[in-house]
Amino acid sequence: MTVRSRIAPPAALLAGALLLTACGGGAQESAQAAPATSPAAPSTPATSATTAAASVTAPVVMTYDGGLLVVDGQSLEVVKDIPLAGYNRVNPAGDDRHVLVSTSTGFRVLDAASATLKADEFKGAKPGHVVRHAGVTVLFADGTGEVTIFDPNELAAGLPQGETYKSAAAHHGVAIKLTNGELVVTLGTEEKRTGIVVLDAGRKEIARNEDCPGVHGEATAKDEAVVIGCEDGVLIYRDGRISKVDSPDAYGRIGNQAGSDSSPVVLGDYKKDPDAELERPTRVSLIDTATGALKLVDLGASYTFRSLARGPGGEALVLGTDGAVHVIDPATAKVERRIKVLDEWKEPLDWQQPRPNIFARDGLVYVSDPAGKRLHAVDLASGKVTRTATLPRTPNELTGTAGAH
Repeated sequence: MTVRSRIAPPAALLAGALLLTACGGGAQESAQAAPATSPAAPSTPATSATTAAASVTAPVVMTYDGGLLVVDGQSLEVVKDIPLAGYNRVNPAGDDRHVLVSTSTGFRVLDAASATLKADEFKGAKPGHVVRHAGVTVLFADGTGEVTIFDPNELAAGLPQGETYKSAAAHHGVAIKLTNGELVVTLGTEEKRTGIVVLDAGRKEIARNEDCPGVHGEATAKDEAVVIGCEDGVLIYRDGRISKVDSPDAYGRIGNQAGSDSSPVVLGDYKKDPDAELERPTRVSLIDTATGALKLVDLGASYTFRSLARGPGGEALVLGTDGAVHVIDPATAKVERRIKVLDEWKEPLDWQQPRPNIFARDGLVYVSDPAGKRLHAVDLASGKVTRTATLPRTPNELTGTAGAH
């Protein structure tokens, strides 16, 4: 049964990222700043092509214009520079070894632990979102609306067979498989995206909600609550019911989200100007999936769709254009710390152009610096930049193997 509840958060709490065949967005928050941590750290020169390695420790992968850099996550040494033409995107595959590279033809498998780009590829027109949850990975091909579900632990042996599902129409969408076998899939066409449908383990429809204009992005919170972004709030699927939580503004787009199994609160971006060529907001959203409350936090600096992450304890992390990682307590919606990592920067108008990225894994936070051609590793517990490496290329997207979260 679909249940709709509209929640108007109090003004004191105040309760997106436009995607052009990909995900875009921005938001930030401001509160009383904690003392900034100096970005100074040991610098490790990186080699450009090649330290032959049988195994890369905690692999980190970056794209650049024309290729990929595979980096050792501990030393920050560039282990391999892999040429690959075109504009490519990267996502964790779901295990501790592989990364999926979105190319013009599909999702290609990169064995990051051996720095080997394999021929294995999940074919798909306009490869879009990659979602990891409940031990499976789900791919969405925007050009066909096809969903592919597989066990990432099978990637080492070749391309998994997995399961496929075809959406009613091709659109920029996303899907997520839950522990009980249910599948949450977005609804839409190439012209209009409207909501979500939930299918049971036999792929029979059990719930639907089409009150989500511009549906985009997903995140899963504690107790397997799913949040899907809309141009006027979010949809929450929890315990067999879909509910709607409204933004405090008529247009309040939440298009990119980051969830954590440690917290019932999902971190999202927040945009309120539908006519902006590129909105650079300063607020992010926190959606409590247990209560339905939506709060906005002002960072005092803007951020982009590549700025959201979560810490091992559920901390909400936002990389701001002020060069700091803003650490937010999702329970109190307070900025607890600002860890200074980069100089100030500005988001480019073209979403494909390089900008700083954040990737969090276990207790480490990686931050890329395209302007300085560097990669920084930050220890979240101490708030210290522990290592900095100079890169042979200008990095664009940043990710890594899944590891523990």
